[in-house]
Amino acid sequence: MFELVGTGSAAIERPLDILAIAAHPDDVEQTCGGTLIGMAERGYRTGVLDLTAGDMGSRGTPEIRLKEADAAACEMRLAWRGNLRLPDARLENTISVRMSLAVEIRNLRPRVVILPYWEARHPDHYRTSEIGFEACFLAGLKKLDEESEPHRPHKILYSSLYANVTPSFVVDISDHFERRMTALFRYESQYGQSPEAAELFPEQQEIRERLSSIARFYGNLIGVKYGEPFVVKEMLRVDDIAAMGVRSL
Repeated sequence: MFELVGTGSAAIERPLDILAIAAHPDDVEQTCGGTLIGMAERGYRTGVLDLTAGDMGSRGTPEIRLKEADAAACEMRLAWRGNLRLPDARLENTISVRMSLAVEIRNLRPRVVILPYWEARHPDHYRTSEIGFEACFLAGLKKLDEESEPHRPHKILYSSLYANVTPSFVVDISDHFERRMTALFRYESQYGQSPEAAELFPEQQEIRERLSSIARFYGNLIGVKYGEPFVVKEMLRVDDIAAMGVRSL
């Protein structure tokens, strides 16, 4: 089971291995949910911190979205999920927002942080990327906050599923794609068969086909059925060239 907490959470008993930070509930389910499921099944402690509750969404309510996020978290086997309840569609990179997120990072102490790619159509997405990167840096400053210990994540990954860029690497999610889709469809207010949802997506099968085709494309790049792409800003290190995956011929 996982904790569903909000702003100002106390330090958790065991640090997270991987924390995905997103603008809205259902973002990670679309972009890196398969990776989170796979890491959880390998024994890593995974978590998600959504910055908003999707207040400006045309369908459902923030309260409904939080309950749906709870259900999706169970499907993804998260150890922790939280929401800062910042204003949806009005995210700003202010010192107070950066500080709030930095304190959460110090409390959760993740080794790896996953952020949205830094270019996106929705302003909340690229601002989340910017805020998240700066908060990860601030979290490592000793004098930032007297109530928490400094912590700076070892690695920052950028989920690039919807970005037209060449990924630095692709994660095989072939065994986890169906569970990822189940987690996404827990957001019934967004993807159910209500008249409001039907205006955007006529049926769940269409959503499945769209996301399946994207995952198949990235999976094909590494010779598997389904994949999720990521970008890193620094060079990747290889210690054993004889153990590198993906055949050249």
